[in-house]
Amino acid sequence: MAFASFDAQRGSAPTSEINMVPLIDVMLVLLVIFIVTAPLLTNAVKLELPKVDSTPNIARAEKIEFAITPSGQWFWNGEPVDRAEARRRFALESRRVPQPEVHLRADQDTPYRFVAQVLGDASNAGLAKIGFVSEPEPR
Repeated sequence: MAFASFDAQRGSAPTSEINMVPLIDVMLVLLVIFIVTAPLLTNAVKLELPKVDSTPNIARAEKIEFAITPSGQWFWNGEPVDRAEARRRFALESRRVPQPEVHLRADQDTPYRFVAQVLGDASNAGLAKIGFVSEPEPR
């Protein structure tokens, strides 16, 4: 290990050794900090929780199959209905817990006004789960 000297001739020559003492000091300080803080991070309250055997109560939402033909006929789960009857049924179904899902099946040639009427009536009744049913394109 090289030490500094008061010799002017050799004082300007660079040393080829790395001073490891500051690095070791920093490492030891970090190690002490880690040792002190590690037990503080893992404090837990030890409890003996009761053990029970139960099945979860999963309420499955029913679905309403609502179909619209190109001529404007409405079908509620395969049963023909008019707009007033559909509104009444939407209002009844919106009060159920959980709310049923409305699966809207509309022919591709159905005018949009019929689809918009069904969507408006269902949302006015308070139904929030409305989905469009389609078929995937053949590959």
